[in-house]
Amino acid sequence: MVRIGIIGIGFMGMIHYYGAKKVNGCQVTAICTRNPKKLDGDWTSIQGNFGPRGGIEDLSNVATYNRIADLLADSNVDLVDICLPTEYHKEVTIAALKAGKHVLCEKPIEVDIDAANEMVEVSQQSGKQFMVAHVLPFFPEFNYALKTVQSGKYGDLLGAHFRRLTSQPSARSAETIIKSGAPGIDLHIHDTHFIQVLGGMPDAVFSRGKIATSQDGIATSFVDYLSTQYIYQDNPQLTISSWSGGISAKARAFSHGFEIFLERATLTFEASTLAGQGVSNPLQLIESNGEVHHPDLDQSDPVDAFTNEIAYAISALEGSVDDGFLSGIGARDALALCYKEAESIATGKIVVV
Repeated sequence: MVRIGIIGIGFMGMIHYYGAKKVNGCQVTAICTRNPKKLDGDWTSIQGNFGPRGGIEDLSNVATYNRIADLLADSNVDLVDICLPTEYHKEVTIAALKAGKHVLCEKPIEVDIDAANEMVEVSQQSGKQFMVAHVLPFFPEFNYALKTVQSGKYGDLLGAHFRRLTSQPSARSAETIIKSGAPGIDLHIHDTHFIQVLGGMPDAVFSRGKIATSQDGIATSFVDYLSTQYIYQDNPQLTISSWSGGISAKARAFSHGFEIFLERATLTFEASTLAGQGVSNPLQLIESNGEVHHPDLDQSDPVDAFTNEIAYAISALEGSVDDGFLSGIGARDALALCYKEAESIATGKIVVV
């Protein structure tokens, strides 16, 4: 039984708590938050953009802490699940690893690449597993696509295009941009991570896009929107690209999807929010013989992807999976790709990864 301590009971901490309750082989034994109401089980103030609203939780069998150090000292915690704002990821991850705990940290791993490198280095020295909760491979459409490609049933991967767009960002301070990494990291890192899981780490990138500028005209090193071609030197016929960031009109608040091309099939999927309503083109598998399939995906509960993610983390700790979906190194490399894309935008050149 893997015993989990969750640090940070906001929306994502709550979702991880609900997800873990559905997973065999683990139990949430501790939580940590500074909010006294949440420590008492009153989570009614928590509401996100999907899933349930928080309710009243029975925490009688859960240790509750308002100091991170106290949770890290709890011998009944094996895995620390960090659901804090990104600016705290490095400090708390390193403290947890040094306390002898395994770590599952929310994405992105960090905004600063040097900090991400340090987190990976400490994890390697600690002998403990360091995982980053990139959930996209566990969403039904993306998981199905990944398994289909990896199965080889329809031949080799020829190409893919990924899209992840939000409406144009409002005016922001430079500090806000730097903390989040702007859409070029905070949003786009979902796809840089998935692309390397699908096709491997590219050798170079060529990007075009817009550098994020603060409300008082200060240009940063981060990106508001971009398009990228990922270059694989050993396979010049493999064409993988993405289009990501804050570029849409306000009424189209979010859109994501993909087209994936195999030798004998094409996979397509798109989902958007248009004027507050969900609009989708469900997953299709189009075979070269003309047959079109609509795979039956169980999407009854949006929390299921996070349940599957946590189940995978537990399996990783038990040694029964090892394909890098949650790898700290993979998360660091996804961040590095975002920085290489920003460099390509700034220089107008192909940038070697």
